[in-house]
Amino acid sequence: MTHTPSLPGPSTAAATEGRERSEDAARLGPLSDFIGFHLRMAQEASFRAFSQRVGDPGLKPRRFAVMTLIAENPGLTQTALGKASGRDKSTLTSTLDDLVKRGLVLRERAVNDRRSYTLHLTEKGSTLQRKLMSRAIEHDRELDRIVGPDKKAELLTLLRRIITELG
Repeated sequence: MTHTPSLPGPSTAAATEGRERSEDAARLGPLSDFIGFHLRMAQEASFRAFSQRVGDPGLKPRRFAVMTLIAENPGLTQTALGKASGRDKSTLTSTLDDLVKRGLVLRERAVNDRRSYTLHLTEKGSTLQRKLMSRAIEHDRELDRIVGPDKKAELLTLLRRIITELG
């Protein structure tokens, strides 16, 4: 027996006949069943919570991730960092420019390829990255609580599968 996908229409979540809806709540319609939509919403919620935990709205999770990748791979090139972080060159360049301007990252021309740059955390960057790591661990524990310890491995497997197959 083959499954015929249903056409977009009012989803169960959107079909709230007889229920009151606040003025600022929008019907999601077919989005209520779109994985990509919920991935984005979950990411945004997680990023907001992380920024609140850190206490500096300028130090978003993207900057923490970039700093951590550099900490784990001193001398990493911008190209390799882009691949590891899943960021395009323009997004990565503006992030790196900000981190360099803040005195957190040192960008140097590569010795073996003058067109390329290597990246290192400064002492100030290393100190901040370690502080952010402790906050990130706290944040991840909260996500673990929400997801449930028995579901974390499955969720990570599914997310990695999405990344691999779409990436």
